[in-house]
Amino acid sequence: MSDALDATPYDALLLLSFGGPEGPDDVVPFLENVTRGRGIPTERLKEVGQHYFLFGGVSPINDQNRALLDALRKDFAEHGLDLPIYWGNRNWAPYLTDTLREMVADGRRRVLVLATSAYASYSGCRQYRENLADSLAALEAEGLELPKIDKLRHYFNHPGFLDPMIDGVLQSLADLPEDVRAGAHIAFTTHSIPTASADTSGPVETHGEGGAYVEEHLDVAQLIADAVRERTGIDHPWRLVYQSRSGAPHIPWLEPDICDHLEELHGAGVPAVVMAPIGFVSDHMEVLYDLDTEARAKAEELGLPVRRSATVGDDPRFAAAIRELVLERAAVENGREVTPCALGALGASHNLCPVGCCPARALRPAAAGADSPYA
Repeated sequence: MSDALDATPYDALLLLSFGGPEGPDDVVPFLENVTRGRGIPTERLKEVGQHYFLFGGVSPINDQNRALLDALRKDFAEHGLDLPIYWGNRNWAPYLTDTLREMVADGRRRVLVLATSAYASYSGCRQYRENLADSLAALEAEGLELPKIDKLRHYFNHPGFLDPMIDGVLQSLADLPEDVRAGAHIAFTTHSIPTASADTSGPVETHGEGGAYVEEHLDVAQLIADAVRERTGIDHPWRLVYQSRSGAPHIPWLEPDICDHLEELHGAGVPAVVMAPIGFVSDHMEVLYDLDTEARAKAEELGLPVRRSATVGDDPRFAAAIRELVLERAAVENGREVTPCALGALGASHNLCPVGCCPARALRPAAAGADSPYA
């Protein structure tokens, strides 16, 4: 194998995701896992789970992760990268701790982690790192030899993540009726989070005014809008908006909500809207329900033509981007000079989350960062 396709020192890649129920009986136990420690009654969880029950109690995220695993393994094999890929979830089977235990049994000692979240935030990065630390602590208590774990950098501005989304927006615009296409607005959507969490996202120097979370999404939205203008000759107006709010009403979260934004656009006489879910890696439940069900129903109520563009999913370009990121990180670990691949104004993200990055309200150990207890 050539040096260019040598992932040494890493001997495995771990796909780390959120997880989701795979049948009606799984929904409440899954939500109990997600909300553990918050004291939410079972009856309330049943209410929250109604959108899962609308889809037969099955979240699409697990099948989408299986498809991504297949795409990654295919890409790695075709390019001669001999690196086994495992899969573990935070909140449903296959559980992260079980997967790490399997990896240890298989002799894996240097693990690189790919999280299915492209941006900096507590829930999108540090919480995954806390889950890794929890799992390592469990293995340590069992007397197992712990692997050294690193996490791939944020990939929000990698071309392999951006290009499929650009194509998705272009396709959605082309799908609109011709008489409203040129005047269509683009609503770039991502998961709303508490403003306090957004303000402290990313390294300390980025904190304030939405932090790295908002900054990174705005950069991606601008890159996509610029690419659409270059390919169509039309400068479509756009805005970053939010969806999937789940917190208490008295706690400020990022706004505007997508449904409120659709009402605003309709009131301003906008003829059509493309909803582009740039904050999500795949078409999981929050995309299928919050956009394809709720937001689409709002648009139909308003008589506003809308289209929803695709997420990257298992696009071969995304799989190729992950291969490039793996090899980039391996080269860094081996002391080789690397030019990271990143578009936009922000450049490549850090390889090692610094101290103070995306802090939690209550301090907990987090692996794969500068403050990791598992160096």
